Amino acid sequence: MKRTKKPDWLCILLSMLVLLVFPSAVYGGENDGKSQEEALAPYFVIEDANPKTDSFPLKETDVSTNINGIIAETFVTQTYANEGNHPINARYLFPASDNVSIHGMKMQIGDQVITAQIQKREEAKETFEAAKQEGKSASLLEQQRPNVFSMDVANIMPGDTVRIELHYTEMVISTEGIYEFVFPTVVGPRYASSSSEKSQNPQDNTDTAQEPSDPWIASPYLEEGKTPPGKYNITVNLSTGVPITSLSSKSHEIQVEQNSDSTAIVTLAHPENYAGNRDFILDYQLTGEEVNCGLLLDSQEDENYFMLMVQPPERYTPAQLLPREYIFVLDVSGSMYGYPLDTAKDLIRDLVLGLKETDRFNLLLFSNSSMQMSSNSIPATPENIQKAVELIDQESGGGGTELAAALRNAISIPREPGFSRSIITITDGYISEEKEIFAIIHENLSHTNFFSFGIGDSVNRYLIDGIAKAGQGEAFVVTDSEDAVNTAGRFRTYVQAPLLTDIQVDFDGFDAYEIEPPVIPTLFARRPIVLFGKWRGEQTGTIRITGQRGSQDNIPLADAEKGPDFIREIDVSSVAASQNNNALRYLWARKKVERLTDYGAGRTDSELTKEMVTSIGLKYSMMTPYTSFVAVTETVRNPEAESSDVSQPSALPLHVSSLAVGGYTTGSEPGAWILFSGAMLLALVLFLRHSRRHSSNPFYEKEK
Repeated sequence: MKRTKKPDWLCILLSMLVLLVFPSAVYGGENDGKSQEEALAPYFVIEDANPKTDSFPLKETDVSTNINGIIAETFVTQTYANEGNHPINARYLFPASDNVSIHGMKMQIGDQVITAQIQKREEAKETFEAAKQEGKSASLLEQQRPNVFSMDVANIMPGDTVRIELHYTEMVISTEGIYEFVFPTVVGPRYASSSSEKSQNPQDNTDTAQEPSDPWIASPYLEEGKTPPGKYNITVNLSTGVPITSLSSKSHEIQVEQNSDSTAIVTLAHPENYAGNRDFILDYQLTGEEVNCGLLLDSQEDENYFMLMVQPPERYTPAQLLPREYIFVLDVSGSMYGYPLDTAKDLIRDLVLGLKETDRFNLLLFSNSSMQMSSNSIPATPENIQKAVELIDQESGGGGTELAAALRNAISIPREPGFSRSIITITDGYISEEKEIFAIIHENLSHTNFFSFGIGDSVNRYLIDGIAKAGQGEAFVVTDSEDAVNTAGRFRTYVQAPLLTDIQVDFDGFDAYEIEPPVIPTLFARRPIVLFGKWRGEQTGTIRITGQRGSQDNIPLADAEKGPDFIREIDVSSVAASQNNNALRYLWARKKVERLTDYGAGRTDSELTKEMVTSIGLKYSMMTPYTSFVAVTETVRNPEAESSDVSQPSALPLHVSSLAVGGYTTGSEPGAWILFSGAMLLALVLFLRHSRRHSSNPFYEKEK
């Protein structure tokens, strides 16, 4: 009797390898979006994998920004075209700075120009879907994160060229005398944790649920190294009022046309080579001493607004400083593989080597799980520093990005009495549970300072900046190894000592109300205090700003009893109110919404919060989590209302590995899968060798 034929293990193994290594082969074609939305993970698309499917390519992006003083007004026009033979519906993601106020949108199809209307989010969605079913062309702009937006368009006919124009305002603030304007161009992939549906704080009895993973996270991406063919044009018109001493970009080669010592026009030197895979960053410095105090007043018929900016004093280092404890939390997940992790290693090596022996420190590396250098923080001796350097040098990157668990572990490290503790997070920020991170920080603000370092050309600035804003610290973004050295130096200077504490702002004879933010944190560096508010009545009175230099605990009591040693006063009547400061209303509204939703400590899904934020969005015609822009043509353009759905793939950010994308279940990054694939490949090799040996055995197919 012949031996029973065994299953075709070769086919099974090859099939498993295809599933593991080439997920896009499974999810390619017309069902990409649906399959991956169920998985809630970013995924790759293979270009030209399904030539029957029409596309809606981005042809051109025009960016025009006017910076007057510290207020930047930006118009972004994106041009798309239906180059196929069928009507299509399309969705695409685009980024923005995390502190912008989007307050205008227009859609142009052919000769038709439609000004979008702001509506409640649910109503805008209903308006869009109704227009879609009626065969009208429509567009819907929704906020997914403060720095991530989605645009849906419907019934785009063959040959249509669609232009979407966005209008938004933001503020540019100097840090260490350097002003930095950033225009983000790409949304990095997000890791969605599968284990954080509820707050894991054992003391939290409110049963507060965290936001579940959002469908937009299941977005298509081009493979590493591929970029879309669209063209970018970026123009920045800079008017500072005082002479510009330096103007540079660490992200792009720029062309500068300077008409005077205080004005300049900045454009990309080679726009044809710019594919939108990294943020545009423009840095500039001004001559002379920065203004210590500044007040802008906006006078309108309905409400008046003001912005107060106070430049803190030069750094003040007390004779005796409190000893400090630093806990470095380093991301070693799959998205950090390669260049980002190498840059992070340079950064943390420089940070650790710069510690004093009187300091204590610890190092925590995280991906799917966390690895801690020591159970307690240890002295910054040369031996311990070398141990930390060797530990990070062993990492290459892989796995998921469980930042929340890593932060909790860092906070749980026993505190050293008498030490000032700072937790420094180093990551690209490609996660989706940002608000869970902010909540953890708020729970521990009383005894810990929080700082963040973003690594990469297109980091998740909502998370990076949010850690600093929620933790009342400072955010730093590192784009390359050279930048890591300079940034590490700035951080060390920043945390040497608090510069101004116990800050108070009093209004004498000036009727100010609804001040944002309502509480002013301790300042660690030469960074302006910026307040927004409303005012009414006569333009009279005085604004008085007071504070204490250095740490209150580090100055003699006799000196403390003398009162504040930092005092600034502004005569309100000496400042001219102007309707040209109309942007202040949007900056105030954005700051208000930001406090209520983005980085707040409480529940952001409460009915009261929704009602307040919705009211602000509708009043100021502004994008919020609960208000959206919708534009609909008056004419029916697709009577049959039959169209194909298209999800536009995004480019991976420059220097981000393919390990940041892929996965089959919620929250998976392919680091572990690739390891498993390697194991399967090894099993396949062993099987083939086994088969060859038996095939050469004359008794293999014979009866026993």
